Amino acid sequence: MAKITKEAALAYHENGRPGKIEVKPTKAYRTQTDLSLAYSPGVAYPCLEIQENPDNAYKYTDKGNLVAVISNGTAVLGLGDIGAMSGKPVMEGKGLLFKIYGGIDVFDIEVAEKDPEKFCEAVERIAPTFGGINLEDIKAPECFYIEERLKKSLDIPVMHDDQHGTAIISAAGLKNAMEVIGKDIAKVKIVVNGAGAAAISCTKLYMAIGARKENIVMLDSKGVIRADREDLNEQKRFFATTRTDIRTLAEAVNGADVFVGLSKGNVLSKDMVKTMAKDPVIFALANPVPEISYEDAMEARPDTLMSTGRTDYPNQINNVIGFPYIFRGALDVQAKAINEEMKLAAVHAIADLAKQPVPDVVNDVYKVNNLRFGRDYFIPKPVDPRLISEVSAAVAKAAIDSGVARKTITNWEAYKDSLSVLLGQETKLTQKLYATAAAHPQRVVFAEAIHPTMLKAAVQAKAEGICQPVLLGNDEVITKLAKSLDLSLEGLEIVNLRHPSEQERRERYARILTEKRQREGYTFQEANDKMFERNYFGMMMVETGEADAFITGLYTKYSNTVKVVKEVIGIRPEYQHFGAMHIINSPKGTIYVADTMVNENPDTDTLVDIAKLASTAVRFFNEKPVISMISHSNFGSSQSDGARKVKTAVEQMQQMYPDLPIDGEMQLGFALDDELRDEQYPFTRLKGKKVNTLVFPNLTSARSSYKMLQMLDADVEIIGPIQMGLNKPIHFIDFGASVRDVVNIVAVATIDAYVDKVKKRITAAR
Repeated sequence: MAKITKEAALAYHENGRPGKIEVKPTKAYRTQTDLSLAYSPGVAYPCLEIQENPDNAYKYTDKGNLVAVISNGTAVLGLGDIGAMSGKPVMEGKGLLFKIYGGIDVFDIEVAEKDPEKFCEAVERIAPTFGGINLEDIKAPECFYIEERLKKSLDIPVMHDDQHGTAIISAAGLKNAMEVIGKDIAKVKIVVNGAGAAAISCTKLYMAIGARKENIVMLDSKGVIRADREDLNEQKRFFATTRTDIRTLAEAVNGADVFVGLSKGNVLSKDMVKTMAKDPVIFALANPVPEISYEDAMEARPDTLMSTGRTDYPNQINNVIGFPYIFRGALDVQAKAINEEMKLAAVHAIADLAKQPVPDVVNDVYKVNNLRFGRDYFIPKPVDPRLISEVSAAVAKAAIDSGVARKTITNWEAYKDSLSVLLGQETKLTQKLYATAAAHPQRVVFAEAIHPTMLKAAVQAKAEGICQPVLLGNDEVITKLAKSLDLSLEGLEIVNLRHPSEQERRERYARILTEKRQREGYTFQEANDKMFERNYFGMMMVETGEADAFITGLYTKYSNTVKVVKEVIGIRPEYQHFGAMHIINSPKGTIYVADTMVNENPDTDTLVDIAKLASTAVRFFNEKPVISMISHSNFGSSQSDGARKVKTAVEQMQQMYPDLPIDGEMQLGFALDDELRDEQYPFTRLKGKKVNTLVFPNLTSARSSYKMLQMLDADVEIIGPIQMGLNKPIHFIDFGASVRDVVNIVAVATIDAYVDKVKKRITAAR
């Protein structure tokens, strides 16, 4: 983990726009009509609807997706009582985490009031604005009173995250740690060092999942909390032990099974750890310096199961694993509270998630290949994309079942899918692709199975049920690679094309290819030699019907692959050229871009073919193409050769397809801004329509456009390249493609193969 310096932190917060969050409009606002709808007079109508039924605020405003992060700055991180204004950067940071992990909007509110009664009054008066309230960095014991009062007086979810966030995550970790070491939580001895808000809440939740009060010892700054002490508040007295033989931390941890530190750094020594029971569980959660370092704990007891609050060690207990998803689930059912049932549901969902296979994206972030449930992984990583769907759904269901939800969810799979779409983990298009492919899985050949990305993609595609993978490559090398990546090859077919057992097939493929290309100078020997190359062999599998689709591109130069596909597969007879398309999925919609890979500097005839191919491809994805052919000029404003070839291509397309909405040549800005285009060029065939397909004048402009978007906008998903115009489903992928990129193309290839089969059956039936 990079060292965070004061200078770097201050620059991060200051540079560009100061702070970390902003408010963005979600409705159109460009025209006078838009503004009249947004404000006066149109805004009066939703106001009256809300007056008639207050719950309509969820329907007509952002209330149902808006959380207040509220603090008085009395217990900010490890800084203590630094004041409300000084804590604002923390509250903004919390707002940022809510947004990026839960898709939740936040107003951070810093209240300069330490008196609990007055603080609660302030919160109660602003509560109608929000769908939920996250209390933050309020010192104990006042935080207990404040949360309890607000939970009683308000009809929206209220949670003090310093109490319950750590409790939920650590309870999930403790539950799983007990499973790893085979101990019964009802029998283990637990020492909790710290008696603040987090410690009290954590310990109560441990009891809710089975820990017994008589087996728990809690300590504060004065030592063991014993029943004979007279300086205890109500919260501490609840956990006072009747044991009189222990007073210090060293005495308390002797023979203990579990240590939970919510106090300060370096209070647990190696000698203390050595006295703990077999397979000790240590949660050292003081931040940034834990009660004992990971290295010291493991040196003292190699059998330790360890958690900290740090990202650079295993099993990080991080509140971000919980609060965005707890509030997400609560908001989505318009819950009136966050109750114990909902918190316990989050505990079990988080614990269960750690036992499932880890997504490749998580392994990639942490630079590992083999995260799996055990001593070094019993808590999900904060970046796990499944948290939003699993935890939020569990919380929402618990809210419904416990009677605090205003809204009911019946289709839980659809709800989980919508959560994935919300954060851009998947789009509706990719979900549809995966679902369609899974309904009709085909045999897909992976040409470069000895590449880690390709092998991971094949395994994931199999797990998703979207294809039956066929791995091309040396079986020993593939098996060894799979073992190093901790991947199961069960159900995957391996074809070692160079093995002597494949001689008959190589020769058969060579004869077929020779017959196809004998008028182009091919000889059998030349064709037979080529069958030792994975692209030739794999494409011949598809050509002969022994496989349905083919994926390649991570190793091979694209120009070489184009040559092979022309020789083996060929271009569809209705076209003279083939091309490639990328799909740009963004919050503003889906755009199809061509040609992004094949034709470097297309002439007019090639541009016509690309436009025809793009039109067909867009229909393949069940959309009606609205095509703009891009140039540096608008409708004849330039007489350059480049502009004229685009203009001529447009004229030809309009003559051939009079009902197709296609126009140009035009600049990209006019293509995508339909209002500006229609105002400046009202004669266009695209009037009143939103363009969804862009045909660029050359390869450089097409690739540069989608690549720039990909690099600059994290909310944009790129799918492609998707081949257009080949006789069989042969798909190339970009060099440097991720596992997700490959699996997306596999889904497209599978659908492509299935549609091709259906067309052939229909033709045969005629």
